[in-house]
Formats: sequence, structure tokens, C-alpha cells
Amino acid sequence: MSRMTQYQWEEHYEAAVLETDRSKLAARIKAAQMAIDARLEEIQKDHHGTPEEREAIASALSGLRILKEEVP
Repeated sequence: MSRMTQYQWEEHYEAAVLETDRSKLAARIKAAQMAIDARLEEIQKDHHGTPEEREAIASALSGLRILKEEVP
């Protein structure tokens, strides 16, 4: 990756955002969505996570919505 990620799910999100091969984009988006969903579930169960992470997740989900429009 081009930079150090702060949260594990960010690696999947960054891979989706940086993917240039359109044939791989859907799989990257799906992996990112699954990683974020798993983290959200973990946060909800244990009440962990910081406001900063929650904000980062909201931003990433918005980014994924935009990327999904690019998938044929």
C-alpha cells in the first residue's frame, strides 16, 4: 500500500480505491465492504472504536458507493 493504514479494514478500502483494473474493481469493492461490515459489527457488539474510526468508516462507505457506480 502507498501509506500505513490505521485500521485493518482500510487496507481493503485502499485497495478498492487504488484498483485500476476495472475487471477487478467489483471484487475489491466487495472485499472492502465485507471488511467494513465486519468491523461495524464488532464495534456494535463491544462498543469499541473511536469517533475518528466511525467517521473514517462513514467516509469509506461513501467512497464505496461512488466506486460502485463505476462497476459495469
